[in-house]
Amino acid sequence: MKQHYFLILIFSSIVSAVFGQAKKDIRWTYVENYKDMAVEQMRRYHIPASITLAQGICESGAGTSRLAREGHNHFGIKANNGWTGPYMIVADDRPDDRFRVYRTDDESYEDHSRFLRNSPRYSSLFALKETDYKGWAHGLKRCGYATNPNYAPMLIGIIERYNLSQFDSYSSGRYHSKTKSEAESAFFAEHIVYKVNRCYLIIANSGDTWESVARETGVSARKLRKYNERDKRSQLQSGDIVYLTKKRSKGDKSLKLTPHRVQPGESMYDIAQRYGIRLKNLYKLNALTPDYVAQVGDLIWLR
Repeated sequence: MKQHYFLILIFSSIVSAVFGQAKKDIRWTYVENYKDMAVEQMRRYHIPASITLAQGICESGAGTSRLAREGHNHFGIKANNGWTGPYMIVADDRPDDRFRVYRTDDESYEDHSRFLRNSPRYSSLFALKETDYKGWAHGLKRCGYATNPNYAPMLIGIIERYNLSQFDSYSSGRYHSKTKSEAESAFFAEHIVYKVNRCYLIIANSGDTWESVARETGVSARKLRKYNERDKRSQLQSGDIVYLTKKRSKGDKSLKLTPHRVQPGESMYDIAQRYGIRLKNLYKLNALTPDYVAQVGDLIWLR
């Protein structure tokens, strides 16, 4: 039954395959931290949660921009249109552009929703379905939210890379389904299913074990260890990438001419997990022997 549920979950979330990111990817962390806010805003204002998250990632550098860190402004909304609250000056279109400042991240998410909902400029977007993230992305660009000519494909790329469309069928942080138990709902509310190189994965939380993940996903602990190339004595650590399907023999086709440059602390296994490639194949792709130790700065080909 759980395996059947897991397959339903997976195939209902299929999106275009693009290359994966490291387990420490700040965008993954951003999604983990703000997914519930985005879903709550969708419930109240009918803006796709995927769009809200993608805009937050894009406009705030996944929460790392000065505007987000000091002003809690995740969406680059300027202090005009009758804004009477505090603001900060950040160079953008002009060197003295004024941007809204909020007390909390929640206020930023709320103001973003109201900004779209209450502006006649964006009224046409609300005729679209909450699941039509492509229509929303193109509509935001058409209505003038951003001047970047690639704004729509940029949002769509983020949504599909991080499988954010799964949240567009959420309600208060849970999937719409009458067939799964509360325990299953809680597990997938806490573990986002990402897609990397046409493979599905979650990020382990503190307390997760191979057996607990197996119980909730319907994929046996033996298969989970096999898919992740781990021996039976290994234990999961918080932040570990856990593939739920078998990894590929080579990276996504978009990486054909884009090698990975080894970063401090990275191993060949880390790189294999990052891009959804089986470790033995990664060695073969680079004509390396299994005793090779990755050195900082080395270029590792992924296809």
